[in-house]
Amino acid sequence: MTLGGNGPEVKVTLCSEFGKILAGIHDTTVHGTNHLATSIQVAALALKHRQNKIQRQRVVVFVGSPIKEDSKELIKLAKKMKKNNVAVDFVNFGEEAENTEKLESFIEQVNSSDNSHLVTIPPGPHLLSDVLASSPIINEDSVGGGIPGGLGAGSGGAGAGSSSELFEFGVDPSVDPELALALRMSLEDEKARQEKEKEKAAASSSAAATIPEETASEVATAEASSSASAAPAANTEATNASEEAKESEENKPSQMDTSND
Repeated sequence: MTLGGNGPEVKVTLCSEFGKILAGIHDTTVHGTNHLATSIQVAALALKHRQNKIQRQRVVVFVGSPIKEDSKELIKLAKKMKKNNVAVDFVNFGEEAENTEKLESFIEQVNSSDNSHLVTIPPGPHLLSDVLASSPIINEDSVGGGIPGGLGAGSGGAGAGSSSELFEFGVDPSVDPELALALRMSLEDEKARQEKEKEKAAASSSAAATIPEETASEVATAEASSSASAAPAANTEATNASEEAKESEENKPSQMDTSND
């Protein structure tokens, strides 16, 4: 579900088909304002209708824009989520300087037996997926969420889990095969997109290089045509000069005969 726009919108209901989930993510657009409190309540309501009632209720929220709710309202909501046994994880990025304090207060109130976490990701060259792979949101054995190498901050500290070194995408396929498959499909889609961009750039550069070649060819053709038209003119002048010389040679004997007479 999305938090922005005019209000929260459920893109996909609870299901086990990752194709529908990926389609919902692809259909998501960034617009409007953040409706954090309302979205968490809608998500908790959707979890009540889960098929397997034994499963734990858990909401993972990606916060990348300013939170308009005040701390008092968020703390009240956190206590309500804790009462209903709903764990809430936050991935805080983009506006982390403004939102961290409010989210930390929320986590303090909703946390029960370390079931809720806050992962704060500052700007940098790191990938969001790499940070999450080493965070307690995905890797529960991790000490704390953060950027590999200890540059990030999360609930309980910062550090990198060893799963990113052992498994592709930092996820053990035997533990969570669905998540590993979704990450692999996402990576393949990104590679395909990059390949299309490279092909488009190569086609553009090839078209730009073809234009000067065609111009040079046209110039060479024009020069060849000029040379070809100049050659017959030169041949004509040479022929005329040869005929004049021949006529003058023929006239010399007649002039000599006249003088002798």
